[in-house]
Amino acid sequence: MKKKLLLFFLIFVIFFIFLNKDDMKPEDFKNTEPVMRIESYFDGNVKAWGILQDRKGKVTRQFKANMFGKFEDNMLTLDEEFFWKDGEKQKRIWKIKKIDEHNYIGTAPDVVGEAKGFSYGSAFKFEYDLLIPIKGKNIKIRFDDWIFKQDEEVAINRATLTKFGFKVGELTVVFQKY
Repeated sequence: MKKKLLLFFLIFVIFFIFLNKDDMKPEDFKNTEPVMRIESYFDGNVKAWGILQDRKGKVTRQFKANMFGKFEDNMLTLDEEFFWKDGEKQKRIWKIKKIDEHNYIGTAPDVVGEAKGFSYGSAFKFEYDLLIPIKGKNIKIRFDDWIFKQDEEVAINRATLTKFGFKVGELTVVFQKY
């Protein structure tokens, strides 16, 4: 009986994860404009505003951020400062290497392993595991970021946050280059 119950549970989990799989691929945007090249968009000063939502869609936190990027020798160094409405301040420095026309690899101190980036047309997809401090512990959360360039100044980021394949939140960010 226990084996049947366990098998049923595993099938349910696999089925649930399969149903929640994102069908959107970076290549779907290969002929869209304006073209998003993070190495040029984030080279210089960028401001951002964002909201964090829980899995049910309730806004739980808001922030603004100042970013400064520098691209040289196929490496984008992106210095981010976050100012959360609840008073918390965070800093992250990304090192994002451009591998070829479509592929990137990124690291940051609170990223587990390497982030993988894909650029096609107006879209940039970034996948990574981030350590999030919650109640004195670091929890590893999977980020599936999509950044869509709107024009020369504005880009919109939509991220799905998951843990063990289950959606735990969403992040929406608006970027303005100046």
